[in-house]
Amino acid sequence: MVEHVVRPQAPGRRLARSEQLAWALAELSAEVVDPSREVVDMVVNRVIDNAAVAAASLTRHPVVTARAQALARPQPDGSNVLGLDPSLRVCPEWAAWANGVAVRELDFHDTFLAREYSHPGDNIPPLVAVAQRAGRGGADLVRAVATAYEVQVDLARGISLHEHTIDHVAHLGPSVAAGLGTLLGLPAETVFQAVGQSLHLTTATRQSRKGEISSWKAYAPAFAGKVAIEAVDRAMRGETSPAPIYEGEDGVVARLLDGPDARYVVALPGPGEQRRAILDTYTKEHSAEYQAQAFIDLARRMRSRIPDLGAVTSVTVRTSHHTHHVIGTGSGDPEKLDPGASRETLDHSLMYVLAVALEDGTWHHERSYSRERASRPETVTLWHKVTTVEDPEWTRRYHAEDPREKAFGGHVRVELSDGSVVEDEIAVADAHPLGARPFARAEYVAKFRALSDGVVRPEEQERFLDTAERLAELRPGALGALSFRASSDLRGSSGPGAGIL
Repeated sequence: MVEHVVRPQAPGRRLARSEQLAWALAELSAEVVDPSREVVDMVVNRVIDNAAVAAASLTRHPVVTARAQALARPQPDGSNVLGLDPSLRVCPEWAAWANGVAVRELDFHDTFLAREYSHPGDNIPPLVAVAQRAGRGGADLVRAVATAYEVQVDLARGISLHEHTIDHVAHLGPSVAAGLGTLLGLPAETVFQAVGQSLHLTTATRQSRKGEISSWKAYAPAFAGKVAIEAVDRAMRGETSPAPIYEGEDGVVARLLDGPDARYVVALPGPGEQRRAILDTYTKEHSAEYQAQAFIDLARRMRSRIPDLGAVTSVTVRTSHHTHHVIGTGSGDPEKLDPGASRETLDHSLMYVLAVALEDGTWHHERSYSRERASRPETVTLWHKVTTVEDPEWTRRYHAEDPREKAFGGHVRVELSDGSVVEDEIAVADAHPLGARPFARAEYVAKFRALSDGVVRPEEQERFLDTAERLAELRPGALGALSFRASSDLRGSSGPGAGIL
């Protein structure tokens, strides 16, 4: 890996291209490096994973709306929309929009947590859409996904956005642009311009993940993917971008992040080096924010040791700074304790998730969030007894470089009215690569079958899985098969009310 030091340029100084992070990302994108078998297999896993969670969300309101908007932009030689007849094609940026919302809606696909949060699977919908439009083959798409994951993971390792209340999709725009550069075989100059535009247009505040979390949480990554496609299109036509976008006097680092004296280090693969970052990412077994995953597993383990949940007087969770402040009581969000809160808010409330997991011993992407489930008096009582506390050791482990030390869990202490205490701790979710039951191909396939059951006919499930597992072998022009058709006609579903289009 080659370390790139990122500093704002001094007033009056002109920063050479070779010193700019956007140029380093562009050079990475433009180099052709064939992925290892291990990387190819993981790309297939994540394509299946995305399809699984998209299938389960096809009739949810944000997905219906995004699909209706996409259908207003038909293009006969365009891209597929998940769930629709493959003969119905739309403009690629709008296919990426509709499919990106479907993938993100349930908060149920892969994650990477470091200095910044990320859901690298958000790169896949725009890459697939453009690959379909451009007639690329499976090997091209695999290389593109490997590049996009590499860029997003490396940016998340090196540059924290949330410390300055900037949303994590600011790393997604550049990663999609870089992946598209690899997909289309673009020169570094073109990718450089697209990366700059993508970053410039996808910086937004984290209010989308604070307070009453809205449906925009599902749209934000899809918007970044759509913006990146449009930026690449403009760059291919000769248009340019603000530069230096990261290091400029009024650039992202100086004005939105650590300021004029900032110093970040982003490590990227050197010439000829494999893009292996996808292997460091991990998916979800449960439909909830990633930092709640381990606690759902821990609750399942602890509940048999608590004879009467009604006798619980307090539940104290000792965890990392991130978990405490993002989904815990350290967030300061009263909405996280409100039975009337949105689903998006509830899946970002560790207090709610832990209470329901203790009561039910399981987790479901719909039933666990139903209005009836959230408003049960006994659930609300238990939920409001949960508090989180930042623990320096769990914070240290959250940021640990050694994967054997890295942890996204914590310690739970349950006090009962008779004075007894039940406590336990967990470092990582069971499905994590170092967890009790790590996900492999069989688990990804099972997740797809479970979430698409009743939505996609069994024969269509098997056709899609066969296509996905042969991804690297698919010839140019064959990627239209990398979609699936729902068993019911989704075209007439446009939600209550109409928009402008």
